[in-house]
Order: sequence, then C-alpha cells, then structure tokens
Amino acid sequence: MSDDGLNLPENDVQKHSRLLEILNQSGARGVLQKPRSDMGFADLLPFPFLAIVGQVEMRVALLLTVINPSIGGVLLIGPRGTGKTTCVRSLSGILPEMEIEDFTSDPPKMRWERVKIVELPLNARLEDVVGGINERVAIQQNRIKLEAGILSRAHRNILYVDEVNLLDDTLVDAILDASAQGTFTVRRGAMVGTFDSRFVLVGSMNPEEGRLRPQIMDRFGLRVIVKGLTEAEARLEVYRRGREYREAPRDLAAKWADITQDTKELVAAARELLKETELSEEAVRMGLDLVNELQIDSARAEFTLFEAARAHAAADGRDLATVQDVRVVAPLALRQRRSQFMLDFFKRQEEEDSQIRALVTRITSDEE
Repeated sequence: MSDDGLNLPENDVQKHSRLLEILNQSGARGVLQKPRSDMGFADLLPFPFLAIVGQVEMRVALLLTVINPSIGGVLLIGPRGTGKTTCVRSLSGILPEMEIEDFTSDPPKMRWERVKIVELPLNARLEDVVGGINERVAIQQNRIKLEAGILSRAHRNILYVDEVNLLDDTLVDAILDASAQGTFTVRRGAMVGTFDSRFVLVGSMNPEEGRLRPQIMDRFGLRVIVKGLTEAEARLEVYRRGREYREAPRDLAAKWADITQDTKELVAAARELLKETELSEEAVRMGLDLVNELQIDSARAEFTLFEAARAHAAADGRDLATVQDVRVVAPLALRQRRSQFMLDFFKRQEEEDSQIRALVTRITSDEE
C-alpha cells in the first residue's frame, strides 16, 4: 500500500527496502497546526517529499543520490506536468546537515550546515553562473570586486537545472568543466579567482523540447523516465494535495511533519552507514556481467551501479550490498550508459575491417 492509500505495481524497487517502507507508509502523521493569518508574505515552504503521490522510482533515485553524492546525480526525463520539479524542490525538507570548515574564524573551526538545493535560473547569464565583477560595488564604492557565481554557491550542495536540454552551450560548458574538475576559474581582466565547485547535479527535461548534449548527459549518474500516473484515484489525489498546498502550505507541511523528520533521520543515518558499506562478491560479479552483456563501454557504468547499490543497502540499514541491491538500481544506472549509436558504430567498423582484411588476403594471394 502506498503513502496515498493506493496499490502500486509490484516491482523490484518496492521489495526489500526500508527506504521504500517509509515512502509507502499510509497516511500522514502529525498535529495540524492552527493556520496563521495572512500577513501578505509569500509562503516558501516546499511541498512535502513524502506527500508526492506515486513516482516511486523518481523518489528512490533522488534519495539514493542524497545518501551517496558519489553516484553523480540524477536526470529526470518526462513530459510536462509530471511532478519532476516539485519532487526535486521537495527534497529540501529532508536534506541532512554536513560538517564544513569555517575559514571566517581565526583559527578556522568546524561547523554544521544543511545541504541546500541551488537552482539555475532559466534566464541565467554566464556571469551569473561562474561569477564576475560586482557592478554595484564598482559604481558605489569605485572599486572592483570579483564575486562568485551559482557554481560556487552549489559547492557541496545540489545544483538543480530545470530544462537542462535548453541551456545555452556556454553555460553547459561551464557546468561540465566545474563538474569534471571540482573547481573553476574566473578571469576578468587582471583579476583571477579560483573557486571550489563539487556538487551533485540534478537535471530535468522534456524530450519533446529537444535532445541533451551527450557530454552533459554523461555527467548524470542515474536516469529516471518519469511518466504520468494512470490510475484515476491517484490523479485525483494529486489534485487534492496540490490544491491543499496552494491554499494552506503550512497545514500540509504540518500533516507530514513527523514522517518527514523520520525520513530526514534515515537519510542522515544512511550517509553515516555508507562509510562502512561494502559490496558482496556476488553483487560485484553480477554487476560486471550486466555491463558486459549490455556491451557498455563507459567505465562510469560500474562505478555508478556499485555506488547506487551501496547507497540502497545503507538506506536499508545494511553494511553489505547484495545482488538484490544491484538488481534494484541496475535500470537506473545502466539505461544511462547504453548507447545504440555506439553499438551500431562498432558494428559498422567491424564490417569495414572484415572487408579490408578480405581484400588484403585476396591481393596477397594473387601476388603469390
């Protein structure tokens, strides 16, 4: 039974997972708080992650990436209106805290800071993304100050790019460089600044609006195909919760407060357990066999597959990832790496090589 009281299709993702037990709990728990009077301020509370109806695979993929950032992020592909952006933004309610070094104090000391979701605006310029001259300081104080951009703010956080397939090529190149190197450099005249930028990349796109460049496609760890719900009762529940969120977001958040806190604690515990989680020999063999049988060339396939399997085991409270964990995450990790184009390319190359070898053999025989 799902969290919305609906029977979801039986599949591997729903079996053997403590994580899924939380995602599929029935009803909401918590005390409904008294609504506050309208003060004229915008209410920016995120939609509760656990209140999302269905979409199990999408929620599992996002949670695994939060538990283990080494997976490399998630790409959500599907038509408009299927809840991709809502689901990503709702993660903010269950994101854990991390320990970071605070260099503003002397001597530097450690402090705790919550993981954030940093969104790339649709109208962002290159200066917004990588940083540039602070024009206000230049005009008001008559001095030049180099200011970091969105990529710097995304360091150790989640960088969310909606409609990632519509990004300008210059922005894509900047994100690719930062993602590959973990740092990026801003040059403005004589001023040069280098900033850390290790982030989890999450993107969403509608394939009707255009394809995604292969270079940035390869930077995502997991890929989720997001389809619309098919059951009438489920779609009606989406409408009910969406309406409640628009009319009384605090009331909806209060209803789901307890289970949201449970999930946040589970994520934090899983991140800690992940440090000790290993792969069984059987899981390793199965993963390698899968990659070989699917004729995947990219070495990122095994890395993503095994890191996702470790995260799934940790979410289930285990320090050993088994064949079942690999089985659950394999579609998410491997559909991202298989390339029919490359399979066809290598096949054509083999045919061409066979023709060349046959011709060499015939000419050699004629000369003898």
